[in-house]
Amino acid sequence: MTTASGVRSMHGGNVAIIGAAETTGLGVLPEMSMVQLHADAARNALADAGLTAADIDGIATAGPLPMEVSHYLGITPTWVDGTMVGGCSFMLHVRHAAAAIAAGAATTVLVTHGESGRSRVGMNRYGAMSTETVSGQFEVPYGAMMPYATFTVPALRFLHERGMSRTDLAEVVVAQREWALDSPRAFRRKPVTTDEVLNDSPPVAYPFTRDMCCVVTDGGGALVVTSAERAADLPASGRAVYLLGSGEAAESPVMSQMTDVDTFGGFRSSSAEAFRSAGLTHRDIDHLMCYDAFAHVPLYMLEDLGFVGRGESGAFVASGATRPGGSLPMNTNGGGLSYTHTGMYSMFAMQEAIRQLRGEAAAQVPDIRTSFVQGVGMYFAASASLIFGKEAP
Repeated sequence: MTTASGVRSMHGGNVAIIGAAETTGLGVLPEMSMVQLHADAARNALADAGLTAADIDGIATAGPLPMEVSHYLGITPTWVDGTMVGGCSFMLHVRHAAAAIAAGAATTVLVTHGESGRSRVGMNRYGAMSTETVSGQFEVPYGAMMPYATFTVPALRFLHERGMSRTDLAEVVVAQREWALDSPRAFRRKPVTTDEVLNDSPPVAYPFTRDMCCVVTDGGGALVVTSAERAADLPASGRAVYLLGSGEAAESPVMSQMTDVDTFGGFRSSSAEAFRSAGLTHRDIDHLMCYDAFAHVPLYMLEDLGFVGRGESGAFVASGATRPGGSLPMNTNGGGLSYTHTGMYSMFAMQEAIRQLRGEAAAQVPDIRTSFVQGVGMYFAASASLIFGKEAP
């Protein structure tokens, strides 16, 4: 049955990303506030799509309220989404926008992200330490008040259960830094060895050294989402990227209440739904973007998404499989560990997947037709999975 929008399904290439862009600057931008970063990214994405603010009837964002961004841009939306589940919120926005377009609730949705993560200009205060939150009551009193402290427990448990070591974390850093060398916008571009990551990088919280933790930057990005039918009529139609499948899931808002700290059910659930809705298997995926706030998270994702078996992720990365020329190019912009990380990274993972599919990436992988993007929200609290395609099936 065809809906009022003319779209039969939110998946299968019926919905397209027609505009995608990051902020003009990226890294250290004390001259720009959070909302200015949103606006800069939005204007760049609209220009990329060949559209104006007048063409937008849907707005989605996390951080500020959606209407703060739409008002700043002069947009009066008839569909809004302010879903906030942490770093993968923007991936959920794409999924929700696709559903809205398929249902006829919106025609063209602007998804924006902007954070002054390093300079802290115009940023809202983070409320995790408040006694009104579960985390504030049950984890913060024991010192679990920052990501690098909270993530130590699952990281150590993951390594212990698999007979792996901190060297496996260092291998992730080295592999992703290799991709960042060719990216002029990457925050960290100096080549690094496993020994340097383990012994020369300053310790932060065991088992993490500084290089195993994400960079802290200012910046943002935005996407323009519309139906494939409408995208075909736009000047940028030849650069459209299509949503083939997606999934989302959530578990506990606090790490200490995970069902099992060395694996995340949300990753398994949302990725399985993404593969099912796309009608694809792991063998169909050419490129992988794994949200990497810390070096252990891509190892979780490789296993929980099913690209490798339990306990095989460390050896897989060490083998060079995720590096340039490898069988599964992963985090080809350098990831949050080397490219950028404003606080919520998933927008940048999607941007790189889209660049790769368009053939516009700084470190371009040849013959890319599909890209899997996996996000995480908070400390294994939420999960989002998207599969993008170069062409609609």
